[in-house]
Amino acid sequence: MEHRSGIDLAGTDIVDATTNDARSAQRYRILHVFRAPVGGLFRHVVDLARLQAGSGHAVGIVCDSTTGGERGARALAELMPSLELGLIRIPMRRNPHLTDWACLRTVGERAAQVGADVLHGHGAKGGAYARLAAAGSTIRAYTPHGGSYNYRPGSLLHRLYMGAEGVLARRTDAFLFESEYVAGRHRAFVGGPERVTRIVHNGISEAEFAPVERVQDPFDLLYVGELREAKGLPYLLKALVRLRAEGRALRLLLVGSGPDAEILRETVARLGLAGAVSFEPPQAIRSVLARGRILVVPSLAESLPYVVLEAAAAAQPLVATRVGGIPEIFGSAAHDLVPARDSEALAAGIRKVLDDSPERLAAKVGGLSASIRQRFSLDRMGSEVVSGYAAAFQAREGRRSAGRREIAGPRTA
Repeated sequence: MEHRSGIDLAGTDIVDATTNDARSAQRYRILHVFRAPVGGLFRHVVDLARLQAGSGHAVGIVCDSTTGGERGARALAELMPSLELGLIRIPMRRNPHLTDWACLRTVGERAAQVGADVLHGHGAKGGAYARLAAAGSTIRAYTPHGGSYNYRPGSLLHRLYMGAEGVLARRTDAFLFESEYVAGRHRAFVGGPERVTRIVHNGISEAEFAPVERVQDPFDLLYVGELREAKGLPYLLKALVRLRAEGRALRLLLVGSGPDAEILRETVARLGLAGAVSFEPPQAIRSVLARGRILVVPSLAESLPYVVLEAAAAAQPLVATRVGGIPEIFGSAAHDLVPARDSEALAAGIRKVLDDSPERLAAKVGGLSASIRQRFSLDRMGSEVVSGYAAAFQAREGRRSAGRREIAGPRTA
């Protein structure tokens, strides 16, 4: 019986997972490279590192030393028992910088020291370091997590980053996209050369499907994530103004940190929402979900956000924008999503949930939770990533064999 691990895209190396079993069973030495130990990307790497270590692989990490704060440091300390290849933290800039050369050298030296079989880069910066530093027989894997693919098509930054992605694609053995959306952007704006390509959706654990016990007097609306323009928070604040003007005394809790925190505080004051909006620092998602009736995700761009997966799994009522990979999470319920950059549409989406009957709302969120359980398994994520590594090794060996046959030329009788 034929079985494929992950989703193979047209125009890529298609390798049946049943042919990868021998290679997948090998013990890989895997070095994950990324910048900031915050947010969904960090959660993805932490989950992946634990899964891979639990399956017998040797795992290590190289990441930034200037971000993440106490929460990131604590998460990395808890992960250390799973990191046979250790942890290296060095200063990494978000945007291109001259210090990137020193970072690149450190990644290359670390890969050589630990004898890495796989350099797996996450995000634009980690992906660049992993693919430029790798040499010899090391497999270079890349998971974008949105990043450079989220810039507006046609803009100068989009053209620059897609040009850079095109160059780096030639040094990539396996693309492990976390959403069909980002894979499609890559195909449209970067294209070839052909490489092993898989869509490996983020996965969540069974514990995350446990019901959330709501606190007494919860906030009406809840936002969890970075405080930055791309998250669409100004549209959420304008939607809140609209809803309160209707006589709905709604309160909003914003949980997170980011570069636009002060601007958002000023906007809250300017819109007369000082008594209706509270700010709190980043904290554990489930304890926050218990403090809000409706989670609102007003993003302008996303890949496959964990906050949506986590809330949907816990049967939390959700209002989210139709961007990036969010429709992939909602599946058949994607018609409930609202357009981005539209405060009226966002207000209408919130109004619809507020006015729904408890029975119908419970059936709707319960159905989405059940769908998430079927489609976004943590174990599946781990096995498909390792299967992607194996496919990349096999594809490389196939290219080498073809090259040797070409050099040898046709046999004579």
